[in-house]
Amino acid sequence: METQKPMAPKPAATVSAKVKKEEKISQVRGIRNAFLVIIACAIAAVCIFLFGMGYSGNFEGNDTAGHPLNLAGTVYKGGFIVPILMTLLLTVIVLSIERWIAISSASGKGNTTKFVADIKADLAANNIDAAMSRCKAQKGSVASVVYNTLVKYKEMDQNDTLSKEQKLTTLRNEVEEATALEMPSLSQNLPIIATLTTLGTLVGLLGTVMGMIKSFQALASSGSPDSTELSTGISEALVNTAFGIATGAFAVISYNFFTNKIDNLSYAIDEIGFSIVATFAATHK
Repeated sequence: METQKPMAPKPAATVSAKVKKEEKISQVRGIRNAFLVIIACAIAAVCIFLFGMGYSGNFEGNDTAGHPLNLAGTVYKGGFIVPILMTLLLTVIVLSIERWIAISSASGKGNTTKFVADIKADLAANNIDAAMSRCKAQKGSVASVVYNTLVKYKEMDQNDTLSKEQKLTTLRNEVEEATALEMPSLSQNLPIIATLTTLGTLVGLLGTVMGMIKSFQALASSGSPDSTELSTGISEALVNTAFGIATGAFAVISYNFFTNKIDNLSYAIDEIGFSIVATFAATHK
């Protein structure tokens, strides 16, 4: 009966490389499925529209067919386009809060500009261990990219088989790989906000046009114009215009604000990455 030979253990270097590869996960946390956010916002918008703004006490005679007594009743007269616009506005607000939390966590615990300056000072003093410790204390996307690059820096420092150019190329590739891992997570959900910039305005315009159609129908009726129908059409037009403008404006501000934040983080990563490669080139033959 043949005895099975024990499997040879994997080389330590292979295991170490696999562990390091598994450790490379994005430091950015956020909502992965924005569709669920949109569904939740739609449910909330419909409930607010029907049970809040559509409350009978907001109208004369406790009847939604009567004239509105307050702003909530006036908004309710905007018609079925209003909950759609409310859904878009709530989605922008929720995703903006989500991006604020995510990008704040990606920035780390301290000031990013000071962190960049401190890392560059450590590199100038060739104190790699201090720079790595600083990355662990800072946390966030920038620190994660720098830490992974410094780990590769120490590996190249101890490598005697590769040429200097090969080592520099490896370091550059490490910076690009670590950056590519973080950037998509930073910009996640921003395309949806950018889409709502235009969509909110267009849906608001649609509601405005529908409201104006009702107004002109009231004016074109035989005999004296129906004042109730006329006022309802004007209310629908103005309410939808207001919601559309508010949604579009908030989405534009949010998108540009977070895009600028991401650009600043990207510049910080590029600056430190260049400094690491330049330091290695200057201190190694």
